[in-house]
Amino acid sequence: LFSFLIRLTFLIWDFSEIDTSFFKLGNTFLIGFLFDIGTVSFFAIPYCIYLLLIPTKWHGSLMDRIITYFGYAVGLFIFIFSFLAEMTFWNEFKNRFNFIAVDYLVYRNEVIKNINESYPIPLLLGSILCVVILLILFTKKRGVFLETFDNETSFKSKLFPTIVFVSIASYCVFFVSNEGAEKFENRFNNELAKTGIYSFFAAFKNNELPFNKFYQTIDEKEAFKFVKQDLAIRKRDLAYNTFELKFENIKIDSVTIDSVAIDTIQDSITIKVPEYKKIKVDSLLRNVSNSDSKNKPVHPNVILICIESLSAKFLNSFGNDLNITPTLDSLAQHSLFFTNLYATGTRTVRGMEAITLSIPPTPGRSIVKRENNQDLYTIGEVFKEQGYDRNFFYGGDGYFDNMNTFFGGNGFNIIDRGRGFLIDDSIKTTRTNIEDDEVTFENAWGVCDEDIYNKVLKMADKSYSDSIPFFNFIMTTSNHRPYTYPENKIDIPSGTGRNGAVKYTDYAIKEFINAAKTKPWYDNTVFVIMADHCASSAGRWDLDVKNHHIPALIFNTPTIVPQKVDKLCSQIDVFPTLFDLFHWDYESNFFGKDIFKMKPEDERAFIGNYRNLGLLEADKLMILSDQKKANFYVWNKEDNSLNQLPMDSLFLKETTSYYQVADYLYHKNGLKIK
Repeated sequence: LFSFLIRLTFLIWDFSEIDTSFFKLGNTFLIGFLFDIGTVSFFAIPYCIYLLLIPTKWHGSLMDRIITYFGYAVGLFIFIFSFLAEMTFWNEFKNRFNFIAVDYLVYRNEVIKNINESYPIPLLLGSILCVVILLILFTKKRGVFLETFDNETSFKSKLFPTIVFVSIASYCVFFVSNEGAEKFENRFNNELAKTGIYSFFAAFKNNELPFNKFYQTIDEKEAFKFVKQDLAIRKRDLAYNTFELKFENIKIDSVTIDSVAIDTIQDSITIKVPEYKKIKVDSLLRNVSNSDSKNKPVHPNVILICIESLSAKFLNSFGNDLNITPTLDSLAQHSLFFTNLYATGTRTVRGMEAITLSIPPTPGRSIVKRENNQDLYTIGEVFKEQGYDRNFFYGGDGYFDNMNTFFGGNGFNIIDRGRGFLIDDSIKTTRTNIEDDEVTFENAWGVCDEDIYNKVLKMADKSYSDSIPFFNFIMTTSNHRPYTYPENKIDIPSGTGRNGAVKYTDYAIKEFINAAKTKPWYDNTVFVIMADHCASSAGRWDLDVKNHHIPALIFNTPTIVPQKVDKLCSQIDVFPTLFDLFHWDYESNFFGKDIFKMKPEDERAFIGNYRNLGLLEADKLMILSDQKKANFYVWNKEDNSLNQLPMDSLFLKETTSYYQVADYLYHKNGLKIK
């Protein structure tokens, strides 16, 4: 009954998004009912086994009554709590419980604080307990348990219903996946057909989805060949291992070695020769050359502001008329402003993964949250080779979402609000705390944006005084539920909604830039401002393209003319582009490209969630899904709709190659520092 009511609530809530044709809606509720039966079976089994084992003479005893009413009360509490929890989860993600809900169990401190600051928890829990008590009293008054406590039912009679429930639950475990509810083109119908509790437990098994097991694949050599061709990796660009050959007592009149003419007489010569046998087909590691006699490398400081949940639609530059981002709109006029750039995923850890590793999203969890994610070749390694200090700033405890382990394990110094040293002892990095006297405002997710920027200014001053160029990666938090921030900063009261949080986020950036302008290091500092993902990601389609569109800009580049860049690109392309602007030569295993060198046929964006992986080129979108499915669409930018097209085998090969290679490199340590 509870599950039916919440399904009906979601139907009314998003009625315009759901396919309400008679048969589609009927099948949605029928599939949902079957999943409800499976869920109830799991809850019934413990009591079935108890009834099967308890001797007849103990029926109705004090112990029997306590166990029965306690079990009944716990079940009611779970059902009612789940009902309310699903409402809040749907409001935030437009999804039934998934791996995000599972992750929330791990980070209870932040999540419970966030919920407590966003909703009246004491009132809600009190209401749930009152409803549970009323239902128990109602049940007792109706005498529902009288036959339970006063009966002579034999073991044999109890065995049959127990077998029925165990059989249903066992069938669900071994033969029914949560994805079995997804029988419709409309994503909302698929989510509606699911049962929240069933989805929650199913998510435990789906945190990582090996590509070669759940998705269509092609021959590995073909996949690598296609990706290398698309990235224009030539054999001479590969980062070869070399050995030396030394020749003694020789005379050379004229010879050409590796395109270098040698015409002097020498007693000996040493030649570095590529070890071709060590070249692996399963590698993208290559040498990237951006400098020449006219373009010498430059080494400005770099500050990346990664903004929490900033959709492009919030900016006036993209048609918003609420004027909640005046700073960003102004900066966009004086920056390299990327107007057609897309986030690879729907969570902060996906944005971090894309930015630091320059890699398409792999199915399941982000690499930031997986094991074996240290000593990777990140953008931080490029900065290290250029002599930079690398710092990661986060206003909360970086233990959340495994951020400290990922950044610390890849060479970044950690500056956060942590209460302890929660990084593995084997990780050689420093951790600096944001102290109480540096905090003016704090909520569940950490200190406000102004406070984290003030800490950045202090650390930048220190790097400058030590004459060390710095790369500072800042992850903001203020634009996150509960949307609270210091009072009297903007004209929208704290805690009243997303628009206020966006406007405060914009205000804090203005204050930060103004403060930075007073610093001696400002003129030699480039600012990169980009969102981690959009404020909302769900739509009626497996992938909602519009809800991956984010703003990105590169500001304070004196030698580069500010301009709008309309090329279709992705988060993974921003730093390869920046390295080219700096004329840096470096080793790379990045999938990202220099946006300015993209020809129209090179433009593309990778978008995905934990199950669906997409490649967008112009208005064509290929989506790879688990269960080895693939669908090809044309995207209508005006109404954000997807219309299915006949399969394009070449486009499918390209999409599969990128995602298969990315997943392969992670699992085979191909992303590690060589």
